[in-house]
Amino acid sequence: MTVTTTALPSGALRHEIGVAASALPPVRPSALESAWEAARASAEAGLWGPARLIAFQDGVEIALTDTDAACWAEAMARRDGLDSLAGLALCLRLLALVEVLGRAKWLRGLFAITAEGAEFHPALLAAAARAPLDATGRFEDGPLRAMLGRSISHASA
Repeated sequence: MTVTTTALPSGALRHEIGVAASALPPVRPSALESAWEAARASAEAGLWGPARLIAFQDGVEIALTDTDAACWAEAMARRDGLDSLAGLALCLRLLALVEVLGRAKWLRGLFAITAEGAEFHPALLAAAARAPLDATGRFEDGPLRAMLGRSISHASA
């Protein structure tokens, strides 16, 4: 399934997707990690992108108007394209990871972000790569926590 992209009079881009955010496919953990690095490099290079509106089949729309979110989405558009479910899934999972890292204090200890880059626990990347997104394109704490709990307990067993 493809994504239909149109330019809006404001200069923003509108991406229409024929599924709900919760139906976006999983991605590979390594793809998520390399997407993080590509987006970070784009931000450091000042490759800012346009605002984007992501419209899902169920009527939910996600506006990426924040400068950082638009930059990271532009990096994903340049790297993988946002004209497929796979490309859009990677972009939204990347943005959902950024959002949950800033919000979920219970994730501390599973990642470190420094001036030199980011380091993620493999279980965190694996969970973020496949955890379901909610209607707004974010990770819900419950499913993400459950996936991490299983992954970490299996890794330590």
